Amino acid sequence: MRYDVKVTVIKKSYHSDLITAYNLTSSAPCDKFALGDTFFITGKTPWDTPKGFCGWAWADLQKMVWGMARGGPDRFVSCCTDGLRPVTFLLERLEALDD
Repeated sequence: MRYDVKVTVIKKSYHSDLITAYNLTSSAPCDKFALGDTFFITGKTPWDTPKGFCGWAWADLQKMVWGMARGGPDRFVSCCTDGLRPVTFLLERLEALDD
């Protein structure tokens, strides 16, 4: 059985304390996404990066999206691995698709 997966941006963080403490450079929160951005991934092609999606963030979410498209959990919260300015996503498995 295959499912579509909806991915929604639910939080954007910016850890200025870490940037200052470790003398790192990062000038702003991630600019690839806005709160509420939504992407739909078809269960027929869950490996394809959605148009406009950050490649690094997609690499972090791709395995869970694939699992959900194949019948995994209904909902899952995950984030990209950018330790200074992570983006958090809500992944939701949608109704089953016809084959």
